Amino acid sequence: MLYWLAEYSETFIGFNLFRYITVRAGAAFFTALIFGFVFGKPLIDFLRKRQGKGQPIREDGPESHLLTKKGTPTMGGLLILSALTVSTLLWARLDNGFVWIVLGVTLGFGLIGFADDYAKVSKSNHKGVPGRVRLGLGFLIALAASVAAMLLHPADLTGQLALPVFKEVLIDLGWFFVPFAMFVIVGAANSVNLTDGLDGLAIMPVMIAAGTLGLISYFVGNLNFAEYLGVHYVPGTGELLVFTAALAGGGLGFLWYNAPPAAVFMGDTGSLALGGALGAIAVAIKHEIVLAIVGGLFVVEALSVIIQVAYFKRTGKRVFLMAP
Repeated sequence: MLYWLAEYSETFIGFNLFRYITVRAGAAFFTALIFGFVFGKPLIDFLRKRQGKGQPIREDGPESHLLTKKGTPTMGGLLILSALTVSTLLWARLDNGFVWIVLGVTLGFGLIGFADDYAKVSKSNHKGVPGRVRLGLGFLIALAASVAAMLLHPADLTGQLALPVFKEVLIDLGWFFVPFAMFVIVGAANSVNLTDGLDGLAIMPVMIAAGTLGLISYFVGNLNFAEYLGVHYVPGTGELLVFTAALAGGGLGFLWYNAPPAAVFMGDTGSLALGGALGAIAVAIKHEIVLAIVGGLFVVEALSVIIQVAYFKRTGKRVFLMAP
């Protein structure tokens, strides 16, 4: 929104700074960070008052969780999403389609997570919304985002899959790119959700992954950098640096209250939204495989759950004490 002030740089030369993505990214980071500091405690007090017993704790998990985590409110992801949304709308170019795609995916998955958290708290049960319903809604959001991204990509990149390390090596998936992109977005959302658990473990890896993808988006969205580095050029994706900076600022503001002993958990409201955001950014900048590398922790967590479930169904025993 404030980008348009650059048009009045003749009136005040300082407005010219808003033309630069890096300047607006820095401003987005600090805006989201300050937002988190200012509104964090009031939101946590409100959640604690409304939720009473806080997030239901799995009785089959470690006994320490029952003793130390009980009574802690959830839905803290609302703080991250609020800070992220306000900061993005203030500092990003609102005529950029990629920004709206990623923001839409983030809020869409956040809404699914909110419904799941609300069901858990209101019913005092850790199960929440059925998994099939969450996956179905998630795939619908991912479908819309994947098709929209394909329409915004340059014609020579539509349906292409980039391979990391190898310069300008692309694999043509055609329309199979859509189901692949859907899998990336939904998989990222649920992998982060599994990683988060109760301890807020996901926020730091999410910030690291977002920061990495943000830098990549800036490079592939800049023709000079793209040509110099030998990577594909995706016009408009550089603006996603502003989004990822806002995510990092909001995440850091949340971490202030989430650090041990946690005053609040982000819940599915935050973890599904942030995971969906990472997946959507990777699809937008066409670096889906890189996401699996920088988000390796999320991949490992997802695999641990698959192994746990498959082994338990076959033998009735567990491989891990608790997964996730």
